Amino acid sequence: MKHVKHWQDPVNAVAGVWLIVSPWVLGFQGNSLAMWTMVATGILLGAVALGATFVPKQWEEWTEVALAAWLAVSPWLLDFRMVEPALVNAVLVAALIMVLALWVLVTDKDYLGGAIDRPAH
Repeated sequence: MKHVKHWQDPVNAVAGVWLIVSPWVLGFQGNSLAMWTMVATGILLGAVALGATFVPKQWEEWTEVALAAWLAVSPWLLDFRMVEPALVNAVLVAALIMVLALWVLVTDKDYLGGAIDRPAH
């Protein structure tokens, strides 16, 4: 079995699954914009996070950051901010995704271009 390089990527994959099921669990499946935003973002996040789990690349982490940013602003851009469960879900899950993806980006020496190993001048 292959060793997982970043534990954060499987957690983000689980967050993607949560986004897919959250409209029904939290009861906002009646708002099609909110529901489809969660489902589509969850599918994309799950695919990228699984890719990052099995074949880690820096661009996958940046894609997770972009998906988190989209998710965070989507209630306002798509005008479902009045659907409180969808708004809270989007913002909290976006924060989780963002923190985990940025954590990988700033702690993986392969992604920092060797910046950690360079002496200060």
